[in-house]
Amino acid sequence: MQYGKVEICGVNTSRLRLLSEEQKRALLQTIRNGTPAERKRARDEMINGNLRLVLSVIQRFVGRGENPDDLFQVGVIGLIKAIDNFDPRLDVRFSTYGVPMIIGEIRRYLRDNNAVRVSRSMRDTAYRAMQIKEQLTARNNREPTVEEIARMMDVPKETVVLALEAVVEPVSLYEPVFTDGSDTVYVMDQIGDKSDDSTWLEELSLKEAIAGLSDREKRILTLRFFRGKTQMEVASEIGISQAQVSRIEKNALNSIKKNL
Repeated sequence: MQYGKVEICGVNTSRLRLLSEEQKRALLQTIRNGTPAERKRARDEMINGNLRLVLSVIQRFVGRGENPDDLFQVGVIGLIKAIDNFDPRLDVRFSTYGVPMIIGEIRRYLRDNNAVRVSRSMRDTAYRAMQIKEQLTARNNREPTVEEIARMMDVPKETVVLALEAVVEPVSLYEPVFTDGSDTVYVMDQIGDKSDDSTWLEELSLKEAIAGLSDREKRILTLRFFRGKTQMEVASEIGISQAQVSRIEKNALNSIKKNL
């Protein structure tokens, strides 16, 4: 089945309902506070009202040889997890929370079905490490170190590193790293030629450009691009809104570009 067709998984995509933010908020409040019957009805309505969100996400994975029906079903699982775990008291749009959850579920599916086979014991170790990482992050309000994860699992830290590396999905050279709406930076753009003696000048210029940023800007860029956190995770750690993180991040990157 191709993406150009109207139906996917038997669903007529042209008839998918689109909910407003107010409707989503009302449904999420009902899911949280309603009677069992009201919660079930609101949950079903919330799922059906966000299937277009799933459809938009899976189109990012076009060209990987995967069946779109399978990706759609996996994406719906991620959507359901997002609905069940979203806190309507958060000052963020549901899609801001839901999209990373859907992407994460699809990435896990692609990782588990990768042609490069990873042993079951290695995958189990990696998934346990990820679960403990989430638990420690929630408990301590910060990302744990490898040593802390290994201590909780009672295994050497090398075992944790190898397991997590084994289940990481290979990244395409054409994977977008950043976009400001006009210019897009891809992974291949960040790969330099180490034999080029002029690279040290570029590194020096970059360090000087970063040195001119504020402490908050440096911290946000560190969390986003060196620790791999989402804007929502950064917002939670720093104590500001996701929109503020997005604005500060964009201004910082523009400042670096200008100085370079």
